Amino acid sequence: MSHDTRNDVIAGVRMGPDAAASGGATPDAATAAVATTAGSAKGGRNQRKSVIGRVTSDKMAKTIVVQTNKMVKHPTFKKYVKRRTKYYAHDEKGEAKVGDDVEIMMTRPISKTKNWRLVRVVRKAGV
Repeated sequence: MSHDTRNDVIAGVRMGPDAAASGGATPDAATAAVATTAGSAKGGRNQRKSVIGRVTSDKMAKTIVVQTNKMVKHPTFKKYVKRRTKYYAHDEKGEAKVGDDVEIMMTRPISKTKNWRLVRVVRKAGV
């Protein structure tokens, strides 16, 4: 097992279209919001992680804040606890509004905290 494949198995996320054949893991319930987009075998833009979450803020210029929620089992008490992650994503056209469900994809660092970009609006708020 190569170094990259081992890290993907530990993270619980399948990276790339042929990861199942090479021993990669598929996403489990705790990482269901994180997925990969099918792309070429050589890698590239579509090999990156993508996340579906809800927009919590759109007050910055060309930036949205996306929040994802997940349930994690507590190691000692064996009870499920809510955890949330906040992502800063680049929204060039300003099409996402607060309450929208959006898909964002990992990209090169755009600023100190912004490493994600908006792919599409999955569902508009209030629809």
